[in-house]
Amino acid sequence: MLRVLALASVVLLGIAPEASQAISIYTGWERHALVGSDIRLSCSFFSWRFVSDDVSFSWSYRPDGSRESISIAHYAGGEPYTDNKGPFKDRVEFVGNPKNRDGSILLKNLDLSDNGTFTCDAKNPPDIVGRPSSVRLLVFEQLPIQAGVITGAIIGVVLGLLVLIVVIYYLMRFLVARRVFSLSVSKHGKKKKEGSQQRQIKV
Repeated sequence: MLRVLALASVVLLGIAPEASQAISIYTGWERHALVGSDIRLSCSFFSWRFVSDDVSFSWSYRPDGSRESISIAHYAGGEPYTDNKGPFKDRVEFVGNPKNRDGSILLKNLDLSDNGTFTCDAKNPPDIVGRPSSVRLLVFEQLPIQAGVITGAIIGVVLGLLVLIVVIYYLMRFLVARRVFSLSVSKHGKKKKEGSQQRQIKV
């Protein structure tokens, strides 16, 4: 029995370091921007380790319709490195704070040709095993009205109408109750007055 427990502990100890060396990387799903504007693409990670002095970030870009990715920005050894010859020459800046697990970049003066997928990879040694995360950028001359905005507006209108109907309903009930109460008071006062007159006649 003791040998089984000892063997199990060895197996668990052997697995634990591998599990702790995994890193999870996060970016957005999709971003929209206007021609000529700037946009910040966020990248962060979760790691079981404290942030290492050797933490690193790498960004690559794959244009729409292309199968090849282009390296555009890096952070390693405490220094950022950006693209100096590709499509984002002088238009990409590393603006993240690696100590806070932030590897964001800023894209400047966007153009329609910048549409594509941006992929972020991060390493936090010894946590180096992880799947890069990607965000798609869509650049427009004019931002389209999204289906979600239309749906939200419709829901808002419907809810507003329901509230209005409820208010009208309770207002009508209040007015009817007030009318009934007035008639009841008036009828009761009339009967009381008639009773008083009849007593005076008898006297």
